[in-house]
Amino acid sequence: MQSNEHPFISTYQYTVDAHWDGRLLQDYFKESLGFSRRMIIDLKKGGLSVNGAHIRMVDPVHTGDNIQLTFGENEQINLIPNPELPVSLLYEDRDICAMEKPAGMSVHPCTLYYNDTVGNWFSARYRTEDGKNGIAFRPLYRLDRDTTGIVVAAKNTLSAGMLMGKLEKVYYAVTEGLIPSDSGTVDAPLIRVPGSIITRKVDFSDPQAQRAVTHYRVLCRANGHTLIACRLETGRTHQIRVHMAHIGYPLAGDTLYGGHDSIIKTQALHCGEVTIPAVKALSRAEMRLFRPLPAEMAALIGKTPKNDLKSGW
Repeated sequence: MQSNEHPFISTYQYTVDAHWDGRLLQDYFKESLGFSRRMIIDLKKGGLSVNGAHIRMVDPVHTGDNIQLTFGENEQINLIPNPELPVSLLYEDRDICAMEKPAGMSVHPCTLYYNDTVGNWFSARYRTEDGKNGIAFRPLYRLDRDTTGIVVAAKNTLSAGMLMGKLEKVYYAVTEGLIPSDSGTVDAPLIRVPGSIITRKVDFSDPQAQRAVTHYRVLCRANGHTLIACRLETGRTHQIRVHMAHIGYPLAGDTLYGGHDSIIKTQALHCGEVTIPAVKALSRAEMRLFRPLPAEMAALIGKTPKNDLKSGW
């Protein structure tokens, strides 16, 4: 459980069962709890005890031993706190914080956007009174600045190590035009456009192009637009945006890739569903988060926002 005296410290405890009696501690972490080699190395830096005493990874553990891991007590926060940003808290526990961001907001600070990002809001929420320490911002994935929806951040290095790359996301997009097929897959490699640091294009001939696969399902066709749900096998920059433009159905509002902004001013793309897997080391069961379409996207297909995206995939 998380300490009340130190709200930014996360503690995890495990009891060794008879199967692991006499085995090395590092084997218990790796084989029983699924720790990677890097995570095991990081545990050597501190915050680990067995029955209240220091122990080495090459020491054996025994039936009934209590293993305790502690994270977060020495984290320094370097982001500018900004609690006034329009970020919504969806869910939080010892391991994660799930938020919803609007269009026009970056996930992580950069040169252009250094005090108005999801990270700045997070830093304000999880910061000690003296402003020096708290919880470092560890987003488990990123969304484009103008993509709306769910952002999940890990609250310590253990949950980050266990969950990074493991979350499944469903994106909802509104395309221009009526897609005739009810479902499909776009398997087309992507590469950065020469001279641009951000724009991507499909390129089957360049060996430097990265494989990108997008699966989509049509949910609704109306008003000359199509609402689709998308799952990604790969997570390339602008993948959904480029792939849908490639097959002739750019996202509404996505002027970078052929869409028009006469009705909506940003690309109609929303991260509406996130599945967080069960993780033994975190004592987590699988859970899913849902967020309805933003009003601007819903209006494109003549609907009002409602939390009915569970049927999207």
